[in-house]
Amino acid sequence: MIKPLSFSQTIAINKVSIKTWLSLGLLTASIFLPGMIHNQAITGPLINAILLLTTTLAGPSAAIMTGLIPSVVALSRGLLPVVLAPVVPFIMIANAVYVIVFARLKEKSFAGAVAAASVLKFGFLHLVSQVLLAQLLPGKFLTVASKMMSWPQLVTALVGGLIAWVALQTINDSKNN
Repeated sequence: MIKPLSFSQTIAINKVSIKTWLSLGLLTASIFLPGMIHNQAITGPLINAILLLTTTLAGPSAAIMTGLIPSVVALSRGLLPVVLAPVVPFIMIANAVYVIVFARLKEKSFAGAVAAASVLKFGFLHLVSQVLLAQLLPGKFLTVASKMMSWPQLVTALVGGLIAWVALQTINDSKNN
């Protein structure tokens, strides 16, 4: 005979379900945004915000998994030129760095965590574009990749942090009302 769940077991299942739904919703957004919006200045901050929101609401593991998707979608939909395919694994690693650094520091200072995560993500991508991609890409494409992996990465990561902060404040305000 199957026993009914206790009240505490039901609450635990509901919390897992909420995290699961949030993760799936944010993952879905990360899949469709690059295909709908063909502008790095818009999609970059939104994807970074999704990564931070997922980290905060569902945990860093879910956020790291979410961070694997946008670049693959951008490449498969032709938003990222095929010749820049070697950049994709490095973007995935940079997204994981962004998530992990933010997750470790966010309890001390949200803004500090965003700043540190953004600088490290930018630094990693810039270093990769300057050192490794120079060996993989021809000159014209190296210039494009280097530009994409430089200061725009810092800006989009910081703006993504601001968007995530506003979204989390909105969520907290709605809980309190």
